[in-house]
Amino acid sequence: MDALFDFQLTAQLLTYDFARNAVVAGAVLGVVAGVLGPLVVTRKMSFAVHGTSELALTGAAGALLLGVGVGYGALAGAVAAALLLGLMGQRDAERDSVIGAILAFGLGLGVLLLWIYPGRAANKFGLLTGQIVGVGSTDLWLLVGCGVAVLVVLAGIYRPLLFSSVDTDVAIARGVPTRLLSVVFCLLIGITTALSVQIVGALLVLALMITPAAAAIRVTSSPLRATVLSVVFAEVSAVGGIVLSLAPGVPVSAFVTGISFLIYVTCRLIGRSRLARAGGRASAAQPVTATTA
Repeated sequence: MDALFDFQLTAQLLTYDFARNAVVAGAVLGVVAGVLGPLVVTRKMSFAVHGTSELALTGAAGALLLGVGVGYGALAGAVAAALLLGLMGQRDAERDSVIGAILAFGLGLGVLLLWIYPGRAANKFGLLTGQIVGVGSTDLWLLVGCGVAVLVVLAGIYRPLLFSSVDTDVAIARGVPTRLLSVVFCLLIGITTALSVQIVGALLVLALMITPAAAAIRVTSSPLRATVLSVVFAEVSAVGGIVLSLAPGVPVSAFVTGISFLIYVTCRLIGRSRLARAGGRASAAQPVTATTA
């Protein structure tokens, strides 16, 4: 247990470039994933994030095989998946089947590319579960640049995107370009998912993209407060998970998923408690209203 939470060793490791790069990368991902998350949950696109992560895995595995930067490969794969999902999955009735087909194809091809790759097994495993040593200076600048680009684009389309997410039919009647917004939003998801793969791995991207937002929505119905809480929860999960994983040297995703799930369970209990108190107040007020009437 002492080795698992060796704060002195953790502080020493944080003096190295690889650890600082990972912490900065986690902080950037926390902001971007936290902002996108509530919209993903509202639009019921959690499964789409998982499908996109599998194509990001395929792109990263291809880049590993070719000796190219893994970040660029993951980005290419995720963007391709996002375009396919945005163009082919417009209708709610067919979205799940399209995502399932893309997910299966991406996972199968990714496994094949990883099998062909002759290098270290740790590199293959890292693509699935994340590794902090994989974030170099070049990858960090790519991550920061893409993160800023995602936030800028999202700021430009946020209001019509939120409108179409809450009530699609009314948005269409008001002339909101919902199809174009859907494609652009899928691209933003794809880019963020690709950035997350290097930290938490392709299998556990949901821990950053979905869980913090799902937790935030449990305790507030305000879009603004949900976004702020989602960012805070994602930051705590990402940065906290990276820092805690340094001393034991275990995969980052083990701590990131654990922290994010603990936050989700806590918020779920808080939300349930609030509903129970609100129901109790309503029951207590009902006889008074009837008597007054």
